[in-house]
Amino acid sequence: MAVLDDLSGFEFEDVVEDVFRNLGYENVRQAEQTADEGRDVIMEEVVDGTRHAIIVECKHTDTVGRPVVQKLHSAIATFDFEGPKHGMVVTTGRFTNPAQEYATRLQQNDDPHPIELLDGEDLREIADEIGLDLYNGRIEILCDETLRPYDPAADVDAAVAEAFRDIENIEAADLPAPYSEATFRPVLAVTADTNAVFETSVGVIHRINERTRFVVHADRGHPQVADDDVATLVTENLHATIDIDTDRFGEVFDEIEERRFGQTQTDYKEWAVDRLQDFHTTTVTYTGDNNVTYNKTCEPNRSDISVQSIEPVYLPEVRHTTDLKEYTHPYEYYAAGPSRVTAEDGIHRCVHCDTSGVGKTYTYCPNCGAIACDSHTKTERLKQEPVCTGCAVTERFALKTKYFYDEGNLEAFREEYTDMSIHEKAMENKLLAGASVVAALLVVIGLLVIGGVI
Repeated sequence: MAVLDDLSGFEFEDVVEDVFRNLGYENVRQAEQTADEGRDVIMEEVVDGTRHAIIVECKHTDTVGRPVVQKLHSAIATFDFEGPKHGMVVTTGRFTNPAQEYATRLQQNDDPHPIELLDGEDLREIADEIGLDLYNGRIEILCDETLRPYDPAADVDAAVAEAFRDIENIEAADLPAPYSEATFRPVLAVTADTNAVFETSVGVIHRINERTRFVVHADRGHPQVADDDVATLVTENLHATIDIDTDRFGEVFDEIEERRFGQTQTDYKEWAVDRLQDFHTTTVTYTGDNNVTYNKTCEPNRSDISVQSIEPVYLPEVRHTTDLKEYTHPYEYYAAGPSRVTAEDGIHRCVHCDTSGVGKTYTYCPNCGAIACDSHTKTERLKQEPVCTGCAVTERFALKTKYFYDEGNLEAFREEYTDMSIHEKAMENKLLAGASVVAALLVVIGLLVIGGVI
C-alpha cells in the first residue's frame, strides 16, 4: 500500500479508526497516544445480543512478527471490560509466518481472547467494500446515495404550483412550465459522544456526558453546520435514500449537477472534534477549600470526544424558475421526497420592495408579469383589473392619480372622461367628492344659523 507510506503511526491510526467506524463498529476511539500499552484503537460490537470489546493494534511497518501479536494478547487480558474481548492487528505491510501461526493457534484452541490479522491487502478490500477510496493516506468519501429529489407521486413542479396557489389574480392554468434544476449537494450526518470530568482539590466541578448529532454541508471549502430545519430533513429521511441515477433524473429535470465531497473523512472528523471542543468549553465558578471563589475554564481534551458515525448522503437542492412576461420568479428548496425546506421564495416576494414571506397578500400583474404587494398593486381604471405600479401609466383626473396598462388605455379613458358629466367626473375622486358634499352642507347650515332659520 504505497499510498500510505508517508503516514506517521498516529496518522495511520486515524485511517484505521475511520475504516472501522464505517464498517459499523460502535464507540470507536483511540487510546491515549502517550502510553497505549499495546492498544491503539478500541471499539465495540454487539453479537447475538452480547456486547464485545475489540482492541486493535496498528502497525505501520513492512512486516509484523509474533512478539506484536503476543503483546496484544496480554493487553487484551488486562483490558477492563465486562464481557467478551478479542483483538486485531492491522498493518500496511504483511505478517510473518510465526505471527500468523500464533494467531491461528489461539483460534483453534478456543482461546477467550482470539486475535484477527489484517494486512495491507485486506485493508484495500475493506475500503472497497465500504465505498471508500484510500489516497495519500487519507480516506476520500465516495457516496452514491441521495435523498429523493422529488415526490414520485406528484409532478416535479408541484411545489411551484402550490406556492402560486395563494397569489391573487393568477390561475394554475396560466402558469408556464418552470425551468427545473437539481443540484445534489454532499452532506454528512455526524454523531459524536463527549465524556469529560473536571476536578479540582474540592472535587468534581463540571461534567460533560452528551451525545451530539448534527448535519454538515460538505461541499468544497469550509464545512458548515446545517440549519436545524435542514438537519431534521436529512436525519428523518436517511432511511429512505435512493441511488443517484443521473439518466433517470435527467428525464425529470432540465439540468442536474452532482457535487463532490470537499474533504476526506478524516478531515471532517477532525473538524467535528474541533467544533465540539469549542462548543463544550465553558467557564465554571466554584469555591475552594479556603472559601475563595475561583473561575476555571473547562475545555474537554480531544480524546474526550469520540466521533461515533459519519454518514454521507446527497441532499438535493431543487431550483425552479418561472418566467412570466418581464419577470422571472425563482423558487428553491432542499428536497426529501414530499418533504422540503425552502431556501429561496421568489414567488412570495414583491418585485418592487423588500416585502416577502408567506402570510401577506401578493397580486399578479398580467400586464408585465410582476408579483407585487398591496402597496404596489393598483386597480387599472379602464379594465378594472390589477396592475402594478412598476409598469402602470398614470395621470391625474379629478385631482386623483389613475393607473393604466399603457398609453392606449390612458388615451381611451381621456376621451371617455371628456364626455362625462360634471357629476361623473367628480365621482372619479370619491373622497374629494364626498368631502365637497360635506363642506357644502356645512356652508348651508352655517348660513341658516346666521339667518336665524335654525
